[in-house]
Amino acid sequence: MSKTASRPYRRHLKSSAALVTTYEATRAGFVALALEKNRRATPHVAEARALQEAAVQAKKPADLLKIKGIEAGLLTAAGLSDKSLDHLWPEDKADAIQGLIKNFLKPAGAKFIEELVFRFLLTRGDTLGGSMRNVGGALAQRKLTRAIISTLTIAGVKYQWQHARTKRWTDMTDGDAEIESSLRGLSWMNDNRSRTLVYNLKVPFVENNVDLCLFKISPKELTAAGYGSPKSYLALGELKGGIDPAGADEHWKTARTALDRIREAFSKASFSPHTFFVGAAVEKKMAHEIWKQLNSGALANAANLNEENQVASISRWLCRL
Repeated sequence: MSKTASRPYRRHLKSSAALVTTYEATRAGFVALALEKNRRATPHVAEARALQEAAVQAKKPADLLKIKGIEAGLLTAAGLSDKSLDHLWPEDKADAIQGLIKNFLKPAGAKFIEELVFRFLLTRGDTLGGSMRNVGGALAQRKLTRAIISTLTIAGVKYQWQHARTKRWTDMTDGDAEIESSLRGLSWMNDNRSRTLVYNLKVPFVENNVDLCLFKISPKELTAAGYGSPKSYLALGELKGGIDPAGADEHWKTARTALDRIREAFSKASFSPHTFFVGAAVEKKMAHEIWKQLNSGALANAANLNEENQVASISRWLCRL
């Protein structure tokens, strides 16, 4: 067996230096996050405009209560999130709106509509901030998924994909553009052997979520057997999409702990599936640790998410396992 066959990371990594995220990649990552934030903010801005257009009918703050179709907007301006509304009685919602009018809109005088819109956007901004904390991971998953799909497509391998919300498996079609945005899993055949990749799965005997799990069985078999059989797992990996260099070490510590936990849990069951790591922000010290684990065999593979050739290489490796 050749060195690259036994050490697949050697196909795209010559040293730990190849794992380190460049300044250019960091800059591009921050720009991508900014663009995504603007994209996600667009619906909130449109909602604020709609609220403003409806609210101009009011001559004074109390008149807002007479305008139909803006109650949800008033509740948002009062500081209530969409999730919180499910836990409140109608009288609680009415009190919140009355508090908004009394404490904030009346003191604003003639500019009460501006105050209403500002407070609406303030609450929506908090919601957007919460969703942005996970956006790095979402973008990372999309990028790796598209690389895997591309690998399968150019190899002429048909696949199925699982919708994240409905959990339904669907056959590939010619119009699969952007399915990575709503995808939870992929399945394909490798030399007549079933392979199923599932994202963000809580592995029962590991007792924690794992970013990527590759199984050696079909989706149907996986549904029947559940996720509790150690022998069904072929590879498990951690995917960290955060691009901020200041958080790189913390992301690696979290991933390293998770990978150690995975190996320990499978070892107790007398199994040793492959483990791998893919990260966007990789600093020098962290790269040395990853390289050490690769050379010792603790990690089977690793890649920097910003390096296209590395992402393509680790995708080919996953598809060929």
